[in-house]
Amino acid sequence: MKKRCFKSPLGYLLAVEEDGALTALDFVQAEDQDARDLSPVLLLTEKQLGEYFAGLREKFEVPLQLKGSDFQKKVWASLLDIPYGQTRTYGQIAAQIGQPKASRAVGQANNRNPIAIIVPCHRVVGADGALTGYGGGLARKEALLMIERNLEK
Repeated sequence: MKKRCFKSPLGYLLAVEEDGALTALDFVQAEDQDARDLSPVLLLTEKQLGEYFAGLREKFEVPLQLKGSDFQKKVWASLLDIPYGQTRTYGQIAAQIGQPKASRAVGQANNRNPIAIIVPCHRVVGADGALTGYGGGLARKEALLMIERNLEK
């Protein structure tokens, strides 16, 4: 396992690679001085996220390895289908994966998404369009959506 911590406009991010694929990406409170690996996957992740934050990248091309239950993997795969700059509701995701009554379970899977931003759980909103739960905090969720909509704060 290799780790790299780097600063983004929304705070520090910790990226984890295993077997040539990104397995985790999460916001952390402070820089992890021990997470400085220079693997190609981690450097690519940092580069593409920099481009994303600069408004130059809409789609990521980082190899991913998502670890979770079959249901979680189905939900996370559907998140990858949400176009840049658009949102979906938990109910829409539930219907997309063929389980229209599972919106709460979709919310739980969304909450356990191991790869923030790249697997865009920030693009999922409440049935009324309201911003709801985000592991990185609602302010970051709003900032990510604003980046994608090319809006200023």
